[in-house]
Amino acid sequence: MVATSIWPWAGFVGVVLILLALDLGVIHRRPREIRPAEAALATAGWVLLALMFAAGLLAFKGRAASLTFVTGYVLEESLSIDNIFLMVLIFTFFSVPKPLQYRVLFYGVVGALVMRAVFIGAGVVLIHRFAWIIPLFGAFLVYAGIRMLFKGREGVDVERNPVVVFVRRFVPLTERLEGDRFVVTRGGRWMGTPLLLVLVVVEVTDLVFAADSIPAVFGITRDPFLVFTSNIAAVLGLRSLYFLLAAVIDRFYLLRYGLAAILAFVGATMLGESRVQVPTAVTLAVIVAILSASVAGSLLRPRVDAASRPGPPPTSGPPHRQ
Repeated sequence: MVATSIWPWAGFVGVVLILLALDLGVIHRRPREIRPAEAALATAGWVLLALMFAAGLLAFKGRAASLTFVTGYVLEESLSIDNIFLMVLIFTFFSVPKPLQYRVLFYGVVGALVMRAVFIGAGVVLIHRFAWIIPLFGAFLVYAGIRMLFKGREGVDVERNPVVVFVRRFVPLTERLEGDRFVVTRGGRWMGTPLLLVLVVVEVTDLVFAADSIPAVFGITRDPFLVFTSNIAAVLGLRSLYFLLAAVIDRFYLLRYGLAAILAFVGATMLGESRVQVPTAVTLAVIVAILSASVAGSLLRPRVDAASRPGPPPTSGPPHRQ
């Protein structure tokens, strides 16, 4: 295990909290639109921080720990791209202004950090108590890859999403957006705004994706610290990656097939690890190769309708608009 005391955990969590506080409290204190150039710079910054952490692992814990972290980070960052497809759909459906999207994603990331920490903790306990769960995780990832391969996004109906239906039924909502506020008071009672509904949908969406991505990183390593840090580092860069790719994500139509192949590959390695141990470097090389082929194929052979579809169209208009 890389972290044998509480101090590495406390140090990492402390740095994450400081970065989040600087992010929303200083850099993005006021809602504004994030331009692609700024998003690219922020994405590069988050990647640089992850590489600096990997360099620290290399210096203090050795090559194996550093390579494992990088592999887990690349895997989690790759799988988060599929999350961006649905985020574009959600923001488009609810007509969320671009200056408010960052605020939603910020709190969405905070919730995702907490949920994933709980998931990772539960996964560590299950793996240590029940060795037979590893092949079960592997089978689930193979199934998730096949499901992703054949399940498109065009048919996603946000209007009839169970989460949307539940919130609208049990939470009183205002008719319009109220600036960047998630809740307001009307007539002496608290009411949610449509922005709160969007936040809940984003949180649940990440929860669903975590069910795939967290078992996948356990296919790379069983070290709790490396699983946690690689996952959190990837989630921290999700917001800037969203604003970098949101306008062009539909052009990379082959990414879905690449991500499906990655899930299936990691699942297969978990299923067969009792017979064949796949080196971490090989796993990293396979993931990078699949991603590169998916991106290159999408750019070299663009879909005929890609130019006419900048983003996933809403299935129907939402009842709450500004």
